[in-house]
Amino acid sequence: MNNNTTPLAPLSSGSSAPLGDLSASRDVRRRVLTLAQLREHGVGGPRAAAECRPGGPWQQLLPGVFLLHPGTPTSEERLRAVLLYAGRPAAKAVPVPAQAGPDAPAYDSVMITGPAALALYGFSSSPGLLSLDRIDVLVPRTRRLRSTGCARLIRAHALPRPEQVTGLPVAPVARAVADAIADLSEARTVVAVLTEAVRGGHCEPAVVVRELTLSGLLARPHVVQAVDTLLAEGRTLAEGRLYEMVRAYGLSEPVWNVELRLPGGAKLGTVDAYWPEFAVAVELDTRAAADEDDDGAGWAEAVRKREHLERLGITVVHLTPRKLRESLDQQATVVRTALMTADARDPAAKLLALPR
Repeated sequence: MNNNTTPLAPLSSGSSAPLGDLSASRDVRRRVLTLAQLREHGVGGPRAAAECRPGGPWQQLLPGVFLLHPGTPTSEERLRAVLLYAGRPAAKAVPVPAQAGPDAPAYDSVMITGPAALALYGFSSSPGLLSLDRIDVLVPRTRRLRSTGCARLIRAHALPRPEQVTGLPVAPVARAVADAIADLSEARTVVAVLTEAVRGGHCEPAVVVRELTLSGLLARPHVVQAVDTLLAEGRTLAEGRLYEMVRAYGLSEPVWNVELRLPGGAKLGTVDAYWPEFAVAVELDTRAAADEDDDGAGWAEAVRKREHLERLGITVVHLTPRKLRESLDQQATVVRTALMTADARDPAAKLLALPR
């Protein structure tokens, strides 16, 4: 689809364009209309049905949603039809301006999700829009409609705030990923989708894991297997950004990926980077969400390790993949400050740093 597509919006109550002009319009908003919108042009149900007879100039894409030409609908026309069917906007709704943001009223709290949403986000691991038989649309649980034709309704107790992609309301990437994975049965395919979500910078691993947990998908062994791969992918990317930060911003070289021990042999845990002469350690929080969801056990253990190191006089700097991705310069400043202020702190215990 063209990323310059005009944002979709219902016709205004004042619109009175002739139907012939609408069917020939390049604006998809004028070619795909609900019956309520057609009535604004003086076309009732019997007339609309007559126009959709075999060989007629129109076609009915979904209950109450009409395409004002006889040819194969485009992907954009199908997407709009699904949103109109699921959203049921009023015929007299105020048009959404082209510059409207995510808070603008449109489609009555529904949004594209699943494979169609991933296609709109540009995922190469997801089927293209033209190959999709069904388009998933996220709706409130109370919406009294059923899935039909190319529209599959996915009900939710609480709807996320949609993103605007080519003017369409689309579920956030993590939610769209979870809805797409719900229909996948092979770990390899799931891994491809999850990896692209993280490697493409669409979202952090922890956000995806949380969404998969809320969707109940972590009860499926092939999804758990894929998540393990995802977390490893997320750690690899975060470690790469940490190396880049140290070298690009002229920080002194630490020892990497070491296990800290007291001289007597007691293990204190592992850190991602350690400056022995400054008693400063950096730890990447890449599994935060997973640890929190694991009855808090993993999270509590991580906190105990950090507190123990800090009691020994070690300054522990906690960095997340998101911080490294979005503000590498700020994180470099945090680490540099910890290194520069080492002399002002009480002497730390001497620790052994062994390869992980």
